[in-house]
Amino acid sequence: MQGDDTVSNSKGNVVVLFWKRLQQRYQKFLDDVTPYTTARWIFAVLLILGFLTRIFVLQGWYIITYALGIYHLNLFIAFLSPKIDPALDFEDDGPELPTKANEEFRPFIRRLPEFKFWYSVIKSTILSVICTFFDCFNIPVFWPILVMYFITLFCITMKRQIKHMIKYRYIPFTHGKPKYQGHEDGGKTVSSK
Repeated sequence: MQGDDTVSNSKGNVVVLFWKRLQQRYQKFLDDVTPYTTARWIFAVLLILGFLTRIFVLQGWYIITYALGIYHLNLFIAFLSPKIDPALDFEDDGPELPTKANEEFRPFIRRLPEFKFWYSVIKSTILSVICTFFDCFNIPVFWPILVMYFITLFCITMKRQIKHMIKYRYIPFTHGKPKYQGHEDGGKTVSSK
């Protein structure tokens, strides 16, 4: 009896150990690609274009495409939104983000960080590609109506987000870190003989 428990227990440990190592390698891969923002987004765009090409060639799965577009739109809105919404924290005439050099500096912190945005886009696009291999998800619809719905939803949502950005005076994009120039001497020490 004990021999059977030991064998099944060791098989269970092997599976758990294999799963943990797989997770560690996956996390290491994610950690390694984190600094390469441009390359990650190029890969994401190519993956989305591959998915759209598949949809165009197969002439189906428009509901999956519409759901993916809505999900990506929600991710993008969360990416553009501040973590702490000024509309919820203050009255209409309350404190705002600083607009002058002598005001308190409060950095823009996103509700959805860039890496999580990219990672969610990749996962959802891969899941959508997988869904195109199953006919049960190919629900017949008149696709021009879905395109019209998506464009309308995109315009309304972005208009609301831009109004929010103007009202509370924040810009969700930065142009890199400020670079400060030193004096001409560059901090060099001069030795005399």
